[in-house]
Amino acid sequence: MRSYLISDNMDTFVGMKMAGIESIVLHRREEIIGKIEELKKDQGIGIIIITEKIALLIPEEVNKIKLSKERPLLVEIPDRHGSSKGSDSILRYVKEAIGLKI
Repeated sequence: MRSYLISDNMDTFVGMKMAGIESIVLHRREEIIGKIEELKKDQGIGIIIITEKIALLIPEEVNKIKLSKERPLLVEIPDRHGSSKGSDSILRYVKEAIGLKI
């Protein structure tokens, strides 16, 4: 299975391309949603990687994909400026997803 990056900036795009991950830079909500729908139909894509800024543009779609049991897995990554979610974002995500405090 392959991974695919949807980025909002060239730095992340170039870095992932150098690592061998297919990538695209998009900025508009409609383009992003369209690309995700296209990738969901591709049986070879196992992981869709998006930057945090992309996730902020499409929060409903991100939640729907993350909470579904369907393929592909959706992963948010910070860009070169670091994470905007803070250091406890993984703990908050687990608490929101399953209701347990770790």
